[in-house]
Parts: sequence; C-alpha cells; structure tokens
Amino acid sequence: MASPAEAEAVAEKQVMVVAIDDSEHSTYALEWTLDHFFTPYASNHPFKLILVHAKPTVSSAVGLAGPGAAQILPMVEADLKKIAARIIGTAKEFCHSKSVHDVKVEVVEGDARNVLCEAVEKHHASILVVGSHGYGAIKRAVLGSVSDYCAHHAHCTVMIVKMPKIKH
Repeated sequence: MASPAEAEAVAEKQVMVVAIDDSEHSTYALEWTLDHFFTPYASNHPFKLILVHAKPTVSSAVGLAGPGAAQILPMVEADLKKIAARIIGTAKEFCHSKSVHDVKVEVVEGDARNVLCEAVEKHHASILVVGSHGYGAIKRAVLGSVSDYCAHHAHCTVMIVKMPKIKH
C-alpha cells in the first residue's frame, strides 16, 4: 500500500507552460492547447497550466541613452507594464471562456528565450507550448526564433503550434 506522500506524488499533475504574447500566433497556440488538453477533460485536466509572458526590458524596448532618457524610460516602463497586464488579462479571460479556471500566470522581465527555459526549470514542466511565427530561414537566422531556441534548450518536451495557412 502506498504511503500518503507517495499517493500525493502520483496524484500531482504534470505542469504545462504556455508562452503568451500579443501575437495572433500566441493566441492560436493557447486556444489549440486548451481545446486539445483541457476543455475535453472538464474540470479534471491532466496538466497544471501556467501561462508565462516575457516582458521586454526597458533598455531592449527603447535602446537609447543620453539626454532625455531619464524622462522617457519611466513612461516606457509604464507602457510595458500596461501591455503585460492586457496580455495576461486577455489570456485569463480566454481560459475562463473555455472553462479552464485553474490557471497560474506569470510576467517575467527578460528575453523570451531565457524566460521560458527558466520557467520550465522553475516549475519542473513536462511540456512547453510556444506559438510559431513561421519565419523563413533567412528571418530566423537574422532575428532568431524563440521556438527554435526553446526546442533546443528547454529541458522538457516543446510543442510548437503553428497556425494553419489560409488558402484563398
């Protein structure tokens, strides 16, 4: 017979981290994940859901220094906080609309690639879900890709959800 501690360990759900930002790719990835891993299971979801938004640093958003920077930086920081709050609020509303109420959200400042890989480690996630912008090889090489980076560096399964192409 299992001890209470062993029974609790078995009953504990695996963690799924979903990356969110203000792109339609992120929204699609969240919707797809909810529809396939949460909604069909009513209130007995197989995963603990954690939504993570990587808020850019002020310096990465502005990239300026010199005269006048001290006055601009607090305004940029306030805007970044408002954007993060809107993204989180929208994602939570979306989860609730799909009857997923047990969701934890985090806003972490930094580069999305590092923030997501660190969230995986922090929460001992089994799955990381990221949306794909579907960049071609040249854009990916120049801009880098959060999904590509996480696929190679996150210590869990990485599910890259790509929006279907609309045919005209």
